Amino acid sequence: MHEWITDNQQTPHVVVDALLEGVEVPRQFVQNGKIILNVSYSATNGLTLGNDLVRFHARFGPATHDVMVPVQAVLGIYARETGQGMIFSDHEGAPDPSPQGPPPSGPPTGTKSPSDPTTPKRSHLKVVK
Repeated sequence: MHEWITDNQQTPHVVVDALLEGVEVPRQFVQNGKIILNVSYSATNGLTLGNDLVRFHARFGPATHDVMVPVQAVLGIYARETGQGMIFSDHEGAPDPSPQGPPPSGPPTGTKSPSDPTTPKRSHLKVVK
């Protein structure tokens, strides 16, 4: 998914459950137990996307931090520009996987009802290659 997002000149972001064991992220940026990380090649240094671990160095404000995220802590990956991506749900009470949906603007906090006036409308345009 990371490769597909990058190949389409978009910016991959991952939503991480920062409370799971083994997650090493700057805690001051964790909100509601989750953190959203820009995992583009331009925002990271030494990015390693393994089967068990996502690891990289990145700047958070003025400081550089080592980031280590076990794959089971990744709740989803999406393209910042479109919000399209995947949600993973191995955790109890997590939403069902869905390849589409409204773009996350921060850590997932709930869903909006379709009648909510702040819910963005889907575009009728389609990408033609």
